[in-house]
Amino acid sequence: MMKGINKDGLLFKHTFIHIIMIFLGLVAIVPIYILLINATRSTEQINSGISLIPGMNVAYNWRALTSRGFQITQGFFNSLYLAVLMTVLGVYFSSMTAYGLHVYKFRGRNFLWGLILLVMMLPPTLSFIGFYQFVARLHMLDNYIPIVVPVIAGAGTVLFLRQYLSSILQMDLIDAARIDGAGEFHIFNMIILPIMTPALAVQAIFSFVGSWNNFFTPFVLISSTKKYTLPMLVQMLRGDIYRTEYGGIYLGIAVSIVPILLFYAFMSKYIISGIMMGSIKE
Repeated sequence: MMKGINKDGLLFKHTFIHIIMIFLGLVAIVPIYILLINATRSTEQINSGISLIPGMNVAYNWRALTSRGFQITQGFFNSLYLAVLMTVLGVYFSSMTAYGLHVYKFRGRNFLWGLILLVMMLPPTLSFIGFYQFVARLHMLDNYIPIVVPVIAGAGTVLFLRQYLSSILQMDLIDAARIDGAGEFHIFNMIILPIMTPALAVQAIFSFVGSWNNFFTPFVLISSTKKYTLPMLVQMLRGDIYRTEYGGIYLGIAVSIVPILLFYAFMSKYIISGIMMGSIKE
């Protein structure tokens, strides 16, 4: 009798969990799906209500989008350039910083680690006014450099990667490489980085998505239209000339999120493996 009750309770628990997971999945997917559907519909169809069936107005929406000065190609390459550059530099130098803090014993290491944790807890907007004044005094406004440099060795990325190293890295491996005559940069680039591949892939996803969606910092620092990123151009779609072309607006927003979806779909398999490997102490 008790076994039957336990089986029924377990079945109910599993069913309830699956229902919640399906509901949360729909909450995440349905808005994106509706956005992509509206990108294929005309303004009249969009105003008539929500539809789950794609329309046949992609070509018209594209012409309406690109014929009004919306430099989508330029914005796409600007965003791609920044996202790739910030991801590569941020992940590489953050991993180097995490490796240095974990492996090397030097005076002030604990203080530096505490400072990194403190910086991570501070809201970025708290110091943005001072950052803007600093950039203005350096005459570096309307430049990508002050956008890229602050993400190098980001505090959150360093924290994640150092915790990952502390769980999987054996110092005997480094000592053996040193005995074989390998230099420190050779050890890091040829031995440590391959070991950190799952964690680096996870941080690459987060960095790429965050860089691609970054709107506030480029909006404040960049003034030349030719240097606008795709999120900045999408913001321009709210102007009066686009007020009636809702299909073009949805298409512009859809184009801006497609690279994120593709990048995430390609790299998502590393998220679980990276987090799981970083949480297991060997």
